[in-house]
Amino acid sequence: MGAMPSRCLYLLCLFTCKLSPEVAAEVQESSDGPGAREPVRLTDVQAAMEFVAAAEDLEVPAVSLFHSVVKNFQDVSFGISAASEVLAHYSVTGNSISLFRLVDNKQLDLKSEDIESMDATKLSHFIQRNNLHLVTEYNPMAVIGLFNSMIPIHLLLMMNKASPEYEESLHRYQEAAKLFQGKILFILVDSGTKQNGKVISFFKLKKSQLPALAIYQTLDDAWDTLPLTEVSVEHVQNFCDGFLKGKREKIMNQKKRRQRWNSDFSLLLLRRTK
Repeated sequence: MGAMPSRCLYLLCLFTCKLSPEVAAEVQESSDGPGAREPVRLTDVQAAMEFVAAAEDLEVPAVSLFHSVVKNFQDVSFGISAASEVLAHYSVTGNSISLFRLVDNKQLDLKSEDIESMDATKLSHFIQRNNLHLVTEYNPMAVIGLFNSMIPIHLLLMMNKASPEYEESLHRYQEAAKLFQGKILFILVDSGTKQNGKVISFFKLKKSQLPALAIYQTLDDAWDTLPLTEVSVEHVQNFCDGFLKGKREKIMNQKKRRQRWNSDFSLLLLRRTK
């Protein structure tokens, strides 16, 4: 089993011009190639919405660039479209390459000026740093996408991928992630990777305490940890629910304190005006 097999990222390239016959022929020929993994052509809004991604280029070099990158990202769905109704649906007024991320329902766009200087390396980096999954494996490139997400709460499972329990633990962790999609980003930290030692030490954990969960709120740096004897959906769910409940209670207490302060301050002003 791969660490993050589900597809939660879709590449959307939208262009305002129609395909030339030559380019359309190139796209069709490459799509028909034996065993080739190519973008899906999308001709209307319904097709684009069902696929979640749409894209089509009008210049042969851009088409070639798009095709060259597709084969390197087996976990990303690619599509192609130049349909005017698709452009209007996504409010596109100029050439655009966009990523649709299902984990946090975010659309990230590359505009015309970025596309003009785009090459395969730049496009690959754009995808890599924003490629978040149901469970995202921690690495220096993924950090950019994690902290650019609108979801401020991150849950980390710190575990050695070489351990015998890894495969089953990951499966349970992924099942738990489905319960909190859109609320918490689920992250896997391989404790067997030397570079990840700083992440583990940040949460004051020792390797003898692993596997463990760590939950982190980016807005106020609040965090908590839970060493585990085994990874189960129930353990993960209870830990997340407890943290979310604590955050809600903290917000409510802060509101009550502000209300009391406003009330006391109003009374003080009234006394001074008498």
